[in-house]
Amino acid sequence: GEGEPTSLPSFLRIRSGILSFRKIGNRDVTAHFMPKVLSDKENLVKRLVENKPSVFLWLYLPLLILAATIAVEAALPMSALEVIFSENGPYELLQVVFSTMAFVYALFLLPKINWTTQKLAGIAVLLAAIGSFYITGEEISWGQQILKWDTPAYWSTVNDQNETNLHNTSAWLDQKPRLLLFLGIVIAGLIVPALRRWKPSSLPAQYAVLYPKDCLAVTAGGVLIPYLVHELGEHIIGRGIFHRVSEVQELYIYYFVLLYLVDLKNRVISQD
Repeated sequence: GEGEPTSLPSFLRIRSGILSFRKIGNRDVTAHFMPKVLSDKENLVKRLVENKPSVFLWLYLPLLILAATIAVEAALPMSALEVIFSENGPYELLQVVFSTMAFVYALFLLPKINWTTQKLAGIAVLLAAIGSFYITGEEISWGQQILKWDTPAYWSTVNDQNETNLHNTSAWLDQKPRLLLFLGIVIAGLIVPALRRWKPSSLPAQYAVLYPKDCLAVTAGGVLIPYLVHELGEHIIGRGIFHRVSEVQELYIYYFVLLYLVDLKNRVISQD
């Protein structure tokens, strides 16, 4: 039900328990991570956490990613940053992990959807599955990054990165889909929560099942804020703040999709 913590399927759990919502003794995982802070029933964080995905997933992990990114950018030389943000660096790897998890989780949800009463949620999950599959395939160049095959000569003439993928052949297969995702996340993750708080009557009721919980605003902020800070840096001091802000943004985009699927399962799909 909505008041219970959301759980990922068993095949997505990590042994450390970070992505698991199992109970530890008589305490749920939220209390495990915040034993003292959550002792006060009136505590703001507790009120935000109630009926939401795990506090680690929607709050701590997005903030940890941002903090780690700032620390890396500030402390490491350019040569190290080139490696970290490279094609096979940790940011690219995490992108593949998040998009793969989103794809597998969407496949897990599809058979559970009641298409009579949950059509909108079903369409959202189906689009997430297709999109995540495409993203994962493109990020690993459909296996080239793993198996290290040579790009065929004819494909090298149309692919500006000499890779067996589609997004390096046209802006319509790269920037345009990313822009749509960016705008969708800003609307769903930031604008919808703001309207729900200050002007709820402006939100169309027929699409209510698609509106995520407010806690996803933290990850949505991770999609928007680094980009804005980077652009401000370019205009004010003549250079961007982040070495490759697009990699940071994509990481948050794919993670938002995963959290959105978890949220849909909790709010809508588990109800029937």
